[in-house]
Order: sequence, then C-alpha cells, then structure tokens
Amino acid sequence: MNKTVLILFFLMITFSSCGAEDPGRIYIRCNQVGFLPNDVKTAVVFSRLPIKEKQFLIKSNYNNEVLFKDIIWDSLYTYDKFEYCYKIDFSELNQPGSYRIEIDGQVSHSFNISANVFNHIVDSLMLFFKVQRCGPTDPLLHKVCHLYDASKVPGKEELGVVDLTGGWHDAGDYIKFFSTTAFATYMLLFSYDFNREKFDFDNDFNSVPDILEEARVGLDWMLRCNFEGINLVTQVQDLRDHEVGWRLPEKDKLMFDRPGLMSIGKNQIGMFAAVMALASRIWKERFFDNEFSKKLLKAAENLYSFRNQAPDIDKAPTGFYQDQSFFGKIALGAIELYNSTGNLEYLRDAITYGDSAKADYWWSWGNINSLAHYRISKYQPRFIEYIKMNLSGFQLASSKSVFSEGAAFTWGTTNAILGVALQTILYEKLTGDYSYDSLKTFQRDYILGRNPWGISFIYNIGEVYPKYFHHQIAFFHNGYLPGGLAAGPAPASLLDDFEIERENFTYNLFNTDSTMYFDDRNDYITNEPTIVANSTAVFVFGNYSGKR
Repeated sequence: MNKTVLILFFLMITFSSCGAEDPGRIYIRCNQVGFLPNDVKTAVVFSRLPIKEKQFLIKSNYNNEVLFKDIIWDSLYTYDKFEYCYKIDFSELNQPGSYRIEIDGQVSHSFNISANVFNHIVDSLMLFFKVQRCGPTDPLLHKVCHLYDASKVPGKEELGVVDLTGGWHDAGDYIKFFSTTAFATYMLLFSYDFNREKFDFDNDFNSVPDILEEARVGLDWMLRCNFEGINLVTQVQDLRDHEVGWRLPEKDKLMFDRPGLMSIGKNQIGMFAAVMALASRIWKERFFDNEFSKKLLKAAENLYSFRNQAPDIDKAPTGFYQDQSFFGKIALGAIELYNSTGNLEYLRDAITYGDSAKADYWWSWGNINSLAHYRISKYQPRFIEYIKMNLSGFQLASSKSVFSEGAAFTWGTTNAILGVALQTILYEKLTGDYSYDSLKTFQRDYILGRNPWGISFIYNIGEVYPKYFHHQIAFFHNGYLPGGLAAGPAPASLLDDFEIERENFTYNLFNTDSTMYFDDRNDYITNEPTIVANSTAVFVFGNYSGKR
C-alpha cells in the first residue's frame, strides 16, 4: 500500500511539473497567415517577467537566414497576469517569403508575405454559406433538409402551409431569421458591387460569380417571407429547435413542425428594400435578367410604401435579434431605391433618415449606419463625417490595448472587430485618406492570431484555430467546418449570465477576470459561427485578396 501511495505521489508531482507554466516563458502573438508586402507588420510579445533578450529576429523558413532584426523597446502595457507586454514592428520587411519571429529561443507561428496571401481566406469563408444552406439549395456537408418549411404561420392559419423553404440556418442551430439573412444577403451583394473585380471569382466554373450564386439563396428566401402586402415572416422555427438534441438537419425531429413567425417594423422594411433594390441592379447589369430585376424592384418599392403604417421596430418573436433602431436601415433602403429608380423622393428620404441615424460607433447586424452613410455620401459628401466619427472612436479604443482591438468585447466580438476594418475600407475608398490604415490592419491581424489566445478564429486558417465549434453539422463531421468563424472572446459579465457546461479549457491561461474565450462545442457565446459574422468577413478579406 505504501509503495502504491509513493508511486502515485511521484506521478502527481511529475504531471504537476509538466503542466506548470514557466513564469519566464515568452509568448509571441502575430497574424498567422501573413501580410501584404506594404502592410504595417507588427506582433505582440508578453511574459510574466521582463524579457532579457532585447532583440527580435525575423528568420526565413526556407534557409534560416535572418532577414530582419530590431530592438524590443520597453514595455508600455500590461495584460492581466502578464505584466510585461511589448509591441514589435517589422514593417520594413517586405520581401515575399515565409518567416518566423524568434526571441530568446522562443519561436512564433510561421507567416507569409505575399500579394496573394489572403486569397484562400475568402474562398473558405464562402464555403461556410453552403454548409448553412437549408432546403433544396445544394448544401454542403448535409443532405437536403426542412422541405416542409413552414408548417403554419400563426395568425394566418387559413393559408395552411406557406412555402418558406430555402435560405440559410442562422448559426449552429436550425432556426432561420429574416434580420440576419437580410444582413448577410446585403453584405454579399454589397461586396460584389463595391469591388466587382475582386468578387467576380467563379470557383465552381458555372459562369456565375460565387458570391452572387450565394446571395441568390438569401434573395429567394426573403421574397418568400414577404406575402400579401405588408405581411413579413421574420423567423422560421421557435425555441423548440434548441430542445431536441444535436442532429443533422435532414434528421430534424421537428421537420414537420416548423412555424413561420410574423413581425414587421421600419427596420425590417428598410433592409428588405435595400437588398431587393441593390439586387435588381446587379441582376439587370450582370445577367441581363430584366424580368427578375423588375420583380425585385417591385417588391422593394411595394414594401417600402408601407413604412409609415409599420411600427418603428419589429418585435422579435422569440427575443433573438431584437433590434434597437430603424433609421440606418430605412436610410439604406431609401438610398438603394434611389440608386435603382432615380426617384428624388427616395433620395430625400435617405438624407433625412441618414441624418437621424447619426454615427453609431459600432458594427453588428443591427448597426449598419455606415453602409447608408457610405451610399448617401455620393450625393452629400458631408455624410463621410459620420463614418469618420466612428473611426475616431475605434481608434481611441484601439490605442488603449496592446492587442489594438477597436471594438469592445461583446456577444459576436469577431464580427464587431471586422466591422471596424470594414468601415475603414469604406472611408478609404471615399476619401483616399489612409490615416486609419493601421487600425484596419490591427483588426484583421487580431482575427488571424494577434490576440491574447494566439488563435486564428477562422477554421483551418493559420496554424492554431477553433476545433470545437458550437455547430451541429461540424460536430457530426469531427469538427470540420470550412470557413467557420468563431464569435470570439466575450465579457465575463455576459458569460456569467448563462450556465454553460464546458469541457475544453485549452486557452484558460489567457482568459482574464473580464474577458474570456473557450474553444468548446457547448459555448454558444464565444464559439458559435454565424452567417452575419461570415458575411462581414467575406467583405473584409475579399478586399484584402489579390483576386482580379
């Protein structure tokens, strides 16, 4: 017995020693994908103890040659228990190649410098939408599903079954939401319209740009959601979806019982009009499909005409995606209608609503004022100032953190951070002013690994990425989820409001009392991918790509 106890004691000591953190260990956090040749190139280095070696090296992965070296300046930041944090800058290195950073024997993940270093990211992000497809839409990683959407529309029982097939599942579950579908569809269309050269890629060689092929999935479903004038279905399926266990969508126990829930508000009307009006121009110009173009524009004008009969904000049927403001969305609808019709009434509406929207200092599915201001600024340049006000706020927030994130942590942090980059891209195109360019780059790099956890939040992008998404289809494919983008770190105060039973604590060392991230399949706050975040990411990384 004593011998057994002694052996167990030594085993405990051994494993405890192996798992203990070396207080002098250096952690290097950088973008794990890489940089364009002329990018600002930085990394963050942190440790519990002062770094003794005050020099960093950039070495080639091809021949181990030192291509760049510089001084590590004094620590100006702290990060929780890590009292010594340093920023290193190697922007002068612009020679294409594959590299790593070395500091006192510690080595970073590899990264590349190339004009095409980001091309593969947008291709991957687009695949996520195929995984999310619902109905007879040729989905990826699962079979055709939910062919009986919707079993009924409460309040319209006399209609019986209403065809609400198609569209995308919103996230890791199988509910479909109008708000997020409208946002994602608009972002796909807007991305193409913003830079047709970069977004004209056709990886399946069917003569249709992939991004428009995907947008059509959202378009068709949104058209089905609008029936009999002002009626609008804003959600298919209720919260029972979360109560029947994990399953593939084609094996959904509730496939014959998925109601369509109605709601209406100026916010929903604005997004519907914006999507349809923009799509009407694209389908006319790109495909010469005048019939479909007219159908889209008619639907946009018709629903927009009911705006004064609708409440300001729709009431979310189950509480998810409850909006807070309508001004930016109705302004966006009005300006897209003006761009499609030339009717000055729409332009006057857009200016009035756009001024009421003001700067929102944020980005989410419900905070898209900068899109409206971007469009309106073509006719009223003063609207650029609203976007600049947002960027000034983001810049201030970024300057206070060693990791330079420009948005506060929230539920959906990665989308908010990418939204900072997106708004910078809009501003740069409008003005030719690149004074916020480093802000944009820091947000991109945060997503790709320049963050406390040293993780790229996009599946299979970089060396370290999420492997346990809160996503049912991924779960049944051993974590495989091309293009999946984790929601990212969230405030501990938010996480405390939910009882989540987690199993994976790989990144706990870098969590703080205020901010946490978990690569855990049960964590629907920090590790669930959504069509909203992916559509923002498509815009940002598509604009960074070298595609022509």
